[in-house]
Amino acid sequence: MDWLNDEVLRTILATLDATLRVSTPLILCAMAGLFSERSGVIDIGLEGKMLAAAFAAGSLAALTGSAWLALLAAIGVGVAMALVHAFACVTHRGNQVVSGLAINVLASGLTVVLGIAWFRQGGQTPSLPSEARFMPLQLPLADTLASVPVLGPLYRDVISGHNLLVYIALTIVPLTWWIVYRTRFGLRLRAVGENPLAVDTAGISVARLRYSAVLICGALCGVAGCYLAIAQNAAFVREMTAGQGYIALAAMIFGKWRPLPAMIACLMFGFLDAVAIRLQGIELPVIGEVPVQLIQALPYILTVVLLAGFIGRAVAPKAIGVPFSKER
Repeated sequence: MDWLNDEVLRTILATLDATLRVSTPLILCAMAGLFSERSGVIDIGLEGKMLAAAFAAGSLAALTGSAWLALLAAIGVGVAMALVHAFACVTHRGNQVVSGLAINVLASGLTVVLGIAWFRQGGQTPSLPSEARFMPLQLPLADTLASVPVLGPLYRDVISGHNLLVYIALTIVPLTWWIVYRTRFGLRLRAVGENPLAVDTAGISVARLRYSAVLICGALCGVAGCYLAIAQNAAFVREMTAGQGYIALAAMIFGKWRPLPAMIACLMFGFLDAVAIRLQGIELPVIGEVPVQLIQALPYILTVVLLAGFIGRAVAPKAIGVPFSKER
């Protein structure tokens, strides 16, 4: 393993470390969308809920100095916007795509307007001190094991050193799998996304199940938004989600509405983003220096390429996007 010198190892570990950090909001949003769409409710409003939650977290952290209160506020805002979506789509059987787009547009405009009105900093919140953020955590024995070849630096630099929300996101994936595939709620959730009439015939409330799924989606989007504003960054910046909600939605479809494949897709997007950052300013043979704009567009190009037919047949829940009404 002579090729694995210190410089190459540091580059690999730094890229993997950045992959986990960049992938965290994607993983949370992908799991959020999975709950909603497994129940039969399309949710392209992941972007808007995450953006509104990020603004709530950044604002409350700036006003109170408490990261935990900011997290609760972000979850509250995410759930509130999910309630709006559920009220429009489940109760009033509205168009689910239009409702999701409305949430995205509302969040995009409202966060800027409120940001300018409250903080007068061009739509962003004040920079936060470390006390008001979720800071990196050092796992046990990280420094002690650092002298172990390869595995020691891997544990210290990639596994350890992340903030609490990163570990929560990684924990959410097996938890989502367990809930969806190993609990009564998960069985009913999958059933209502496939055949809501059969669920209703069994005496189970379709509306209640779909409301529950959409609210779980809103809560997870809230955690994702909080991560962006006060964990990965030190303030809310206008439009800081930058399409990550749509990428998470694509990752969920790429994963065929299953938790573990969706997480792998999110990690792939995160890895590409991490590599793209390190390609800036580097000259490649024949090509020369890669334009920054092309590098920044790589995750979105990958999204289009994958969804254009490289994922095999992705079969969505049969009742997805179809409002349910009892037969009289």
